[in-house]
Amino acid sequence: MARSMWKGAIQFGLVSMPVKLYTATESDYAIRFNMLHEADLARIQMKVWCPKDEEVISRADTVKGYEYAPDQYVIVTDEDLESVPLKTVRSIEIEQFAPRDETRQRALFSKQVYYLEPDKIGRKAFYLLRQVLHEKALTAICKVVIRDREALATLDPFENTMALTTLHWPDEIRSTGEFDLPAADLDFKAAEIKMAELLVASMTEPFDPAVYKDEYREALLAVIEAKVGGAEIAHPEPVPESTNLIDLMKVLEASVKAAGKKRAASSPAPAPVGSTRSKRASTPSARPAARRVVSKKAAAKAEKALAVRRKSA
Repeated sequence: MARSMWKGAIQFGLVSMPVKLYTATESDYAIRFNMLHEADLARIQMKVWCPKDEEVISRADTVKGYEYAPDQYVIVTDEDLESVPLKTVRSIEIEQFAPRDETRQRALFSKQVYYLEPDKIGRKAFYLLRQVLHEKALTAICKVVIRDREALATLDPFENTMALTTLHWPDEIRSTGEFDLPAADLDFKAAEIKMAELLVASMTEPFDPAVYKDEYREALLAVIEAKVGGAEIAHPEPVPESTNLIDLMKVLEASVKAAGKKRAASSPAPAPVGSTRSKRASTPSARPAARRVVSKKAAAKAEKALAVRRKSA
């Protein structure tokens, strides 16, 4: 059962909708490593050290302090944080609405996405707001305090609920003026533009997140499994960095051909029924599938072994 990490209300004019926030992403999926002492492979411990008393102390003996002058601190308690005189401490304050197309750029500066679960007493108002946002293609711009910080956020319809996306404040975003970028638009030949359009068209299709997976995680688990089994790990050859100017047209043409071959390979034409030639042709393609199954089994085995080690640690 998912646990909410924030409880409050959406404030829309004089309408209040009690809601709970849930993080929309999982963090346990990542492969985690333990820090070990290289000499004896003992797992090290991170301890809280007090330099004044020169001793290790418990985290329960620590408090939050704000340094208002050099080496001068004022203690700030959880009660103090709760008493901050801001409405956004316990509410999502909608400041305005904006056309969704005009707020697309916000995705570049998003921090975290949360799902909202409305309480029963506020469901009608919650889904009324969701319906209006959906039909008018609008995004709600709002502010909310999460984990002791006020955040700028957007509120959008998502599946059968709404999603709150926290954003960076404008003064937190670096200016592109810091980088070595061309001052004017570059000139392209008509043939270069046409070839680039062909390449884009050959790679354009509806986006389906389900077809993508974390291949690095699978490969890393396979490496871990190999090391557990004592196998020698083969290191890939480093890819040399290119320092020469490229012939853009040649690279684009080669890319278009490669994209066409990839698309043709991913959607092969159906073979005639009863054709012995098609049976022979299908035999080699089964081998990569078998290798994929083996790699998945190895990954699963490695993940199980890691879980056992974590429990015993």
